[in-house]
Amino acid sequence: MKRFFVALCCITLLASCQKVVVEQEKAPIIKPRTQLVVGTLFGPQIYFSSGQGDSGYDYEMAARFADYLKLTLHMKPYNNINELYRALRHGEIDLIAAGLADTPSRREQFRVGPPLYRVNQVLVYKQGTPVPKDINKLQGEITVMTDSSFVDTLTTLQKSNPNLTWNQKKDTDSEELLSLIASGELLYTISDSTSLDINRRFMPELREGLILKKKQPVVWLLPPNNSDQLMSQLLAFWHIEKRNGTLAYLDEKYFAHVARFDYVDTRAFIRAIDNKLPKYRASFEKHADKIDWRKLAATAYQESHWNPNARSPTGVRGLMMLTLPTAKQVGIKNRLDPFQSIKGGAKYLNSMLERLPESIPENQRMWFALASYNIGFGHVEDARKLADKMGLNPSAWRDIKEVLPLLQKRKYYKNTRYGYARGNEAVHYVDSIRRYYDTLVWIDNQNLLLELKEDGTQTADNRPQVSKSEQSQ
Repeated sequence: MKRFFVALCCITLLASCQKVVVEQEKAPIIKPRTQLVVGTLFGPQIYFSSGQGDSGYDYEMAARFADYLKLTLHMKPYNNINELYRALRHGEIDLIAAGLADTPSRREQFRVGPPLYRVNQVLVYKQGTPVPKDINKLQGEITVMTDSSFVDTLTTLQKSNPNLTWNQKKDTDSEELLSLIASGELLYTISDSTSLDINRRFMPELREGLILKKKQPVVWLLPPNNSDQLMSQLLAFWHIEKRNGTLAYLDEKYFAHVARFDYVDTRAFIRAIDNKLPKYRASFEKHADKIDWRKLAATAYQESHWNPNARSPTGVRGLMMLTLPTAKQVGIKNRLDPFQSIKGGAKYLNSMLERLPESIPENQRMWFALASYNIGFGHVEDARKLADKMGLNPSAWRDIKEVLPLLQKRKYYKNTRYGYARGNEAVHYVDSIRRYYDTLVWIDNQNLLLELKEDGTQTADNRPQVSKSEQSQ
């Protein structure tokens, strides 16, 4: 017993002499950011993924912002605005870029970026419905998206219009609501003016009613906390892009050419897609070469409405309305043969593309080529030189479309090499082709999505993708 006690004391003494080793907690390893994760909604002016690649105003700006930050862009679509809010609050995304308007309620919840563009909020109804003249005397309810800026607008309006009522749909986006108006399933909805202009190319029955709010800025939303650095970077990026003309370019690309709307023409074009296009589609695809066949088809429709026997007072004839000298130049013997005409028109249009200066960006070259197809390459060059003298960008379509109409005024054309030209018609010509092309792309995408849905394979991540160089111009 005595020995055991002595041994125990020795062990205790030795233990007390040992250095106490405190295991230090390792500092957390902070991985460098490699991605900019952007929450968004699907929409033709916001973000859309198709066989043409990714597109949309918000998408293109987000892609530029990611490049500015030297990060990889990851666009993350959500089903509704509430899910976007939740994702931003929980740190699942870095920011929201979804065509959302700047509202007081959003400023209370998040940080608001600088304005990208401005929209009017308009009441939308179907053709044939009595024109709504008083928001307080509608024939039925207005239906809008839950958590949309339209709810804020209606709440404000209700204070002075007590009879105003509305219904909110959670999992229905703006485009779906517009389609329900066009089909007659809903009486009224509210839309941004830009979204309405875009969708009327596919749903010409839509009508614009009362303007409920004017020039509301569209913005991105950032987290309310710990986003000082990202906001600082966004503001610096925005100033650079605004100064470089990117905002003006995107505004022209997505919105300018759709502002002019012709109900009769749009309906006729949609019918022609079903009745006439199938005869010539294979030929458009075969001869398009470097051009998206739908741009070639849209050009042919603008020229002749796909009428192989079309003829103008000036002597141009056929599906692509070729002049006799142009037909000889491209090796076409019979301008009234629609397949020869398509081949010749495609060859001539591709030659216009090849002649353009390299300074014109790839995503705008087609519009310059189409203007050249319409009024001649020389007149377009005159417009470019005139733009340069006026301090505008001779390689930006948004500037050239402002200058081309000046070629009709003696003050300007008297000092040009090729003289007078109907430049205003050339601008209208290009805008019309762009609208026809957009409609063809939309119909192709709808058919593709229908096929995927029938196959049970439609998801946000498995839609067809192509490289940026193949995206719509």
